[in-house]
Amino acid sequence: MTGAPFIRTVGLSGLLVSFGTEMSEAANRAALAFRVALEDEQWPEVSETMMSLVSVFVAVDLVETPTNGIEEKLRGLLDTQDWYVAPLPAGRTLWHVPTVYGTDLAPQLEEAAEVAGLDPDMAIRELSAARVRVLTLGFAPGQPYLGELDAVWNIPRQQNLTKSVPSGALVAAIRQLIVFTAPTPTGWRHVGQTAFRNFVLDSLEPFALSPGDEMTFPAIDRVAFDKIAPDDRFGGATREMLP
Repeated sequence: MTGAPFIRTVGLSGLLVSFGTEMSEAANRAALAFRVALEDEQWPEVSETMMSLVSVFVAVDLVETPTNGIEEKLRGLLDTQDWYVAPLPAGRTLWHVPTVYGTDLAPQLEEAAEVAGLDPDMAIRELSAARVRVLTLGFAPGQPYLGELDAVWNIPRQQNLTKSVPSGALVAAIRQLIVFTAPTPTGWRHVGQTAFRNFVLDSLEPFALSPGDEMTFPAIDRVAFDKIAPDDRFGGATREMLP
């Protein structure tokens, strides 16, 4: 965390508050907690906040607002606590999403297991028991980056792209999981298949997940998967509120 947190300007559109230069649990925790605290301040010059894995973008019109002034306010808020050990935001949700591992629905489970040094059955047990945090949403609307998995899952991306994986695909790389929200090309390995849809354009609440939520992906067989109602947006998932 040397030098972090640090603040940089992003053109004239705002400032970026970064809690690290690479993904870590503590840096993601800090970004989550800081963003909530910043939004609670309701500063009139801040029109929006967004977060990546370890940073918070603060949208401010730097033509109208002096950079030094808003940076001073941000540093003042940063100085109020140690954000790396801050409590995670309240009101988070834990989702349990039924998942088929392997089979023709998720054909790269065995390949991913081999790269991780596991047999396929052990890989399924580990992935289905893992409890991961929504680190951020991005790349595509509502697409969650989830982590971190145990170090054994620090597997690289593929050398080549898979031309397309379906909506609901669970893919793995670099100690993270993603649930795709639409058919997408990817360099991550397709290890599981869900019927979970985080993004529904015409819904009153288009995103089911928020950064800081948590997820598990318990294993089910193909017969149970085929019984999930096609109009069930959450693909048979259950959820509970976290304290």
